[in-house]
Amino acid sequence: MDRNDILAKVQDIFREELEVEDLVLSDETTADDVEEWDSLTHVQLVVALEKAFGIKFTSREILSWDNVGDLVDCLAKKI
Repeated sequence: MDRNDILAKVQDIFREELEVEDLVLSDETTADDVEEWDSLTHVQLVVALEKAFGIKFTSREILSWDNVGDLVDCLAKKI
């Protein structure tokens, strides 16, 4: 799975969890850019990503993400 495939899958998960059908993510996207992405939905997103990719994130990894690009890079290292 290449980086673009990972980003596409992440975008699908975000659309489903945040209930925003037309959400378009880029590497630079942050929670500040998406009205529906708050601290509670962040936890839901992490759980959904872990389940979809069959991995577990450490707290340190989660806290290191400044944007979607950081999240995708972290996923790419784990899968």
